Amino acid sequence: QVQLVESGGGLVQAGGSLRLSCAASERIFSSYFMGWFRQAPGKERNFVAGVTWSGGNTNYADSVKGRFTISRDNAKNTVYLQMNSLKPEDTARYYCAATRFAYTRNQANYDYWGQGTQVTVSS
Repeated sequence: QVQLVESGGGLVQAGGSLRLSCAASERIFSSYFMGWFRQAPGKERNFVAGVTWSGGNTNYADSVKGRFTISRDNAKNTVYLQMNSLKPEDTARYYCAATRFAYTRNQANYDYWGQGTQVTVSS
């Protein structure tokens, strides 16, 4: 069964850091582009960052460039999102997702989704 399971969310003060993890089924992980999305209450779900299967290429939303870093460890079937210099506007539920289409920011192109992990940044 295909699964994505996120962890690492929590409450942090502005300026702080968190690292999110997403553990994936091997069947997904070996060939899929992995992305992180986020959704704040009352807002659309938006692309945050993505990484190719090799880990060699990444893309980011402008709002997180320079603060967030996406990476993956294929040996552990895990993708990470290191979030630094967090801001209250980063507060959202963060979702891990997998797609066959590299670099896509369109959530409609993602085949598999995790249940999400909540990140709350206090001011």
